[in-house]
Amino acid sequence: MLMSFYKMNGAGNDFIVVDNRDDSLSATLDRETISALCDRHRGIGADGLLAVETAQHGADFRFRYYNADGGEAEMCGNGARCFGRFVAHLTEDVKESVSFETISGTLTAEMVGEDVRIAMSQPKDLKMNLEITADGLTEKVYFINTGVPHAVVFVSDEEALMSLPVEKLGAQLRHHAAFAPAGTNANFAAVLEHGHIAIRTYERGVEGETLACGTGMVACALLHHLMTSAPSPILVDVVGGDTLEIGFEKNDVGDFIDVTLTGPADFVFEGEIQIE
Repeated sequence: MLMSFYKMNGAGNDFIVVDNRDDSLSATLDRETISALCDRHRGIGADGLLAVETAQHGADFRFRYYNADGGEAEMCGNGARCFGRFVAHLTEDVKESVSFETISGTLTAEMVGEDVRIAMSQPKDLKMNLEITADGLTEKVYFINTGVPHAVVFVSDEEALMSLPVEKLGAQLRHHAAFAPAGTNANFAAVLEHGHIAIRTYERGVEGETLACGTGMVACALLHHLMTSAPSPILVDVVGGDTLEIGFEKNDVGDFIDVTLTGPADFVFEGEIQIE
């Protein structure tokens, strides 16, 4: 079977994107096939695969996201921006706003010039000041689910952040008993100035560091606000070289609402590949 696909990236987080609205790929895109397609040596190469499907509950489209290991994930912030730009171009009239259903709820993508702004799902499961031992050291860890689970460690400065062994520490946090059985994504952040942070992320399902992680940016930005009262929007620098913007409001009881993620979503190339 010859499968058409697009390659896209959001701040360096890269994705294979396929149109499966006719359901012709559903039987073919199993875990093994998706993992092979995402393989950077023997496949197309990507952090994950996005499949556009027909909406089931009234939105414009249905969003399906699979990590590079082939496992389906609830949500991906950078993937959602790429998905939004892709589906906005599926008709002759490019849409300025599209809605799509995810496991984490229905989201909206708005085209903002060359960027895409995603209205994120409401954060949940906040845990502050967890003491967790990783690599023999006890770290102060914060946790929040911004569509998928994220553990966050703040380090002293940008130099400390860039020298951190993210692959090693990230893997330990990702599989730590405190986050069992599902595990967590692991983020490391440094404050550059009030309202501006830099982060590095070890992604669950990719099982390694990625150039950017949208839900990780949101998690780190919201925690930065909670720790410093930095106002919305908060700027986040990622390893891929981009700076993204996290917006938010809070309701009368202090919960985060109207959380947004704004940043690039770029087409890289399109092609066809033979799959079984």
